[in-house]
Amino acid sequence: MYHYDPSTALEELTEDAVLPNPVHVRDMLLRRRLSPDRSLELNRLFVEYQKFFGEAQRLCKEILGQLAAP
Repeated sequence: MYHYDPSTALEELTEDAVLPNPVHVRDMLLRRRLSPDRSLELNRLFVEYQKFFGEAQRLCKEILGQLAAP
C-alpha cells in the first residue's frame, strides 16, 4: 500500500498524477526517525501540502458540481 511507503507513493504520483492523502503523508512522516531539524522542515512543507490539497479538493468539488448539474 502506497500510504506506508514513500517510494511507492512517489512512483504512483509520477505515473498516475495522483496525490497521496495528507493523512497518509503524515503517517509516513511519523514512521520515520528524523532529526528534530529535518522533522521541523518536513512538517512545514507538510502543512503547505495539506493546505493546497484541501484547496484543490474544494475547487474540484465545485467544478464537478457544476458539471453534474442539469
